[in-house]
Amino acid sequence: MKRKIVVSGRGEVRSRPDTMTARVGVSLVRDTVAAATQEAADLGTQLVSALRAGGIVEDDIQTADYSIHPEYEHTPHRQRFVGYRVTNTLVVKIRELDQAGSILDAVSGVAGDEVTIAGVGFAIDDDAELVVAARERAWDDAVAKAGQLADLAGLELGKATLIEETVAEAGHPMSRAFAMDEAAVYQATPIEPGSQSLTINLRVAFELA
Repeated sequence: MKRKIVVSGRGEVRSRPDTMTARVGVSLVRDTVAAATQEAADLGTQLVSALRAGGIVEDDIQTADYSIHPEYEHTPHRQRFVGYRVTNTLVVKIRELDQAGSILDAVSGVAGDEVTIAGVGFAIDDDAELVVAARERAWDDAVAKAGQLADLAGLELGKATLIEETVAEAGHPMSRAFAMDEAAVYQATPIEPGSQSLTINLRVAFELA
């Protein structure tokens, strides 16, 4: 049986995200189901129109949640019926990050006090070049470790007989609430994507001679 050595290699690269996703929508309470659903539908239509006007294509807008339920106000001694809450939430992908603040402000302007914006997160949509770079670094790391261990053992490093790979992306999810105020008319909400890491881990088995 041939002798072998198994090592792990790690390669990490960082880059600025090129897309942002956010859960946007409307949530409102009205006296009747009919009134709540109708107003939510009107606001939802206006919200989608605002997104499309901001350059968001149809494929990047997806319904994530739609719900209707009675809402009550609870006190120590009783509960009071308030009305029916309708929530309509969309997941939106924004590919032009320099326009993200303006798009979110437009959504807030359409829905007003009924707007919901949360679950803001960033991603690297086109990561092919990053994967290649991280994989090369992981391989170099694995070979360096294996070579050092072989030297310490007085052996010669042979060919790789097993390679296993895992990929990990570290995102920056956020949960924020946005509100329209007078200042928003003059300046878009600032959006800072920061940077994001992509890591590849290799498990490599080498023959030893």
